[in-house]
Amino acid sequence: MNGVLRVSKRAIAVFVLPCLLMYVVFVFVPILVSFYYSLAEWTGIGTPKFIGFQNYVEMFTNDSIFWPSVYRTLIFALFSVGEIPIVLWIAILMTRYLRRPNFLISSYFLPVILSVVVVGQLWSTIYNPASLGGMLNKVLIGLGLESWTHAWLSDPKFAMYAIYFVALWQYLGYHILIQFTGIQGVPKEIYEAARIDGAEGFTADRYITIPLVMPIIKISIVLAVIGSLKAFDMIMVMTAGGPAHATDVISTHMYNMSFLSQKYGYGSAISSFLVVECLVATVLLNALFRRSENQLS
Repeated sequence: MNGVLRVSKRAIAVFVLPCLLMYVVFVFVPILVSFYYSLAEWTGIGTPKFIGFQNYVEMFTNDSIFWPSVYRTLIFALFSVGEIPIVLWIAILMTRYLRRPNFLISSYFLPVILSVVVVGQLWSTIYNPASLGGMLNKVLIGLGLESWTHAWLSDPKFAMYAIYFVALWQYLGYHILIQFTGIQGVPKEIYEAARIDGAEGFTADRYITIPLVMPIIKISIVLAVIGSLKAFDMIMVMTAGGPAHATDVISTHMYNMSFLSQKYGYGSAISSFLVVECLVATVLLNALFRRSENQLS
């Protein structure tokens, strides 16, 4: 056929092979090595002692921190997914009512490009008690809501939710940019044809915008879920898993076991669980997306 570029399978393999080798060396091999160490008792120094699945038995049955950390991680993922409809609504409003939304998009995206250390330290200062200059508590006192003040990062009841809010705030602009770009890609002619048939505003969004940007929404959901399951840096900067393990998630618990308690084999077992959890989450999300597509079709 004229105008069609024919590329041999050998040429495709030559271009794909370097990336495939890098993936195997830097992703697949470390996962296998981590699983191997999860079957051993090892402090990170010396020769590992093979103990079979004892680390996994200990993790599932006798670790009082593990299951609460799994629960917090899953709640983190649910909060992140719950942010997506809000982000989509904001992106739709910006597309509809703003002629030049680039400045606002850049403003939303600014926290994303900031270092997690900077964001964590900033919000730690905001969450400080009023006596230490905490802005949030000072604002509440100024509004006459002194009973609402808390030691936000020192109270086990509020610390994890305070971190959830910061993480959602930081990546709000990231998902807005993704959704806004997807909406901009919808042809204007479709909306014009729908307007002739009497469909405009939120009716057009329901039957045109959302179905056409659904692949973009799926990308946002997958990124939000996987990012939440791997959450580590923000928590380490703000609370390091405290107070009394109240903000520990899977990754911070793994870090503490591996490098602070020097139970490298046990930490590898937790990391293997995290890999499997991310894989299962991806498979389940793809299955849900495929099912929704079949129902729509």
